[in-house]
Amino acid sequence: MLKSIKTLCMGTLVAVAMGSCWELEQEVLTGVTQEKLDANITPELIEVLKQSAYSSLITEGMGSFGTHGGLYSIMEISSDEMVIPQRGADWEDGGIWLRAHRHTWTVLDGPYNNAWNYAFGIVAQSNLLIQQFPDIEELVGELKVLRALSYLFLIDNFGNVPIVTESDVIPNPPSNTRLEVFQFIESSVLDNIEYMTRDNTRTNLNYWTAHMILAKLYLNAEVYTGTQRWADAERVLDLIINEGPYSLAQNFFSNFASNNSNSPENMLTLPYDANNAPGFNIHIMSFHYSSQQTFELQQQPNNGYAALEEFYNSFEDNDVRRESLREGPQFASDGVTRIIDAAAEPNDPDGPPITFTPEINMLAPNALRQAGTRVNKFEIPLGSAPSLNNDFPIFRYADVILMKAEAAWRQGNTAEAIAAVNMVRERADVPPITQLTPELLLAERGRELFAEGHRRSDLIRFGRFNSPWWEKQSSAPFRNLFPIPQNQILANPNLTQNPGY
Repeated sequence: MLKSIKTLCMGTLVAVAMGSCWELEQEVLTGVTQEKLDANITPELIEVLKQSAYSSLITEGMGSFGTHGGLYSIMEISSDEMVIPQRGADWEDGGIWLRAHRHTWTVLDGPYNNAWNYAFGIVAQSNLLIQQFPDIEELVGELKVLRALSYLFLIDNFGNVPIVTESDVIPNPPSNTRLEVFQFIESSVLDNIEYMTRDNTRTNLNYWTAHMILAKLYLNAEVYTGTQRWADAERVLDLIINEGPYSLAQNFFSNFASNNSNSPENMLTLPYDANNAPGFNIHIMSFHYSSQQTFELQQQPNNGYAALEEFYNSFEDNDVRRESLREGPQFASDGVTRIIDAAAEPNDPDGPPITFTPEINMLAPNALRQAGTRVNKFEIPLGSAPSLNNDFPIFRYADVILMKAEAAWRQGNTAEAIAAVNMVRERADVPPITQLTPELLLAERGRELFAEGHRRSDLIRFGRFNSPWWEKQSSAPFRNLFPIPQNQILANPNLTQNPGY
């Protein structure tokens, strides 16, 4: 039975704890020898060692998840939910983001190299710690599951990649097939899952989120290997639903609040912190330059990421999740004073007073500065720094419920699937559905999971990624995988480029 909604309590303990852990990590890893560790292994030291690997998940810079220029960007901008229009001289960027939207990217485009380096950075840090501390079973087991999570990113985006473990000494490892990578991820989790804690650790992997890796793997198994694994996906999801500690929060937006560390719904999060762990800056990436006045931001936003009009229109009028996108007239922080764009284009029908419109007049070269609804899902407190404090959800319980619905529906259990979808819709204050089609299920996932990095993978699984949409023609099936970056092939000639590139 699916769990009912619980009340959400907010807190700040995780952010404080993580900041102190990183300071301790630096001291311990540079000042304690292997011999001392072997003689005095404590739970506290094991936790410090783990955090040195987890910190690579939220490293500040181009490799960060949830910031511009890497894995998050290529997944979102290649989908039908977000776009970065070229607004005159702004955001031309050598055409990188226009090509990402149109599915005409090349092996030379830098963001794909950033994404590759991000994922393999996690692999490298995990392997290094396993090499250094091979006898700490709890540590090694969790690190192998963390490494599997990184390979989940890699198999989904790049397909055929080299499997690199702690015992490999080959300087230029060859590519493994996608099937081999699939089997490696599966065995890495299954062989080590009993080492994972069953505690509700939101910033570390646990027994339940390890199963979520398997669920994601099995749900996409037909894409990755050509063989369906719907029943396996449902089995794993049922375990999370029936035995795990998660439930839907009463308030959808509490999952994305500035202090969201105690959300009963967020399963695995990246604990961003403006001071101790910067790197999450979706507000800077999306909002208009003058929106600095709306939120009293410490830095002017960049006026980039916006939703496609069709995606915005997919929300029903009363759907509370529609507020994930900011639309309409914009005001200063007093809520009364209209903010003005003195550089608004003469052909903007709204004139200088800033109004975010669902319609974007063109992709390039002269998209209007005010065009497009903006990412409003994550709370932006007044006076926010360039980086936010919100923990970013990698895995969320609402996704578990919708994945359960999909796995059941694909096996013909329509009534069970509809019940699960309606559980999520009820929280969104929209009427229940009485029938389910691929289009409805995909749209519901889009409304619930907007801006969380899932849309590209969903579109591929539903056979919609190559379809035409606004300012994009039909794309070839080989575009379902990104290219192996040219920089990586130059550094390692044993890599095999994906077909079509």
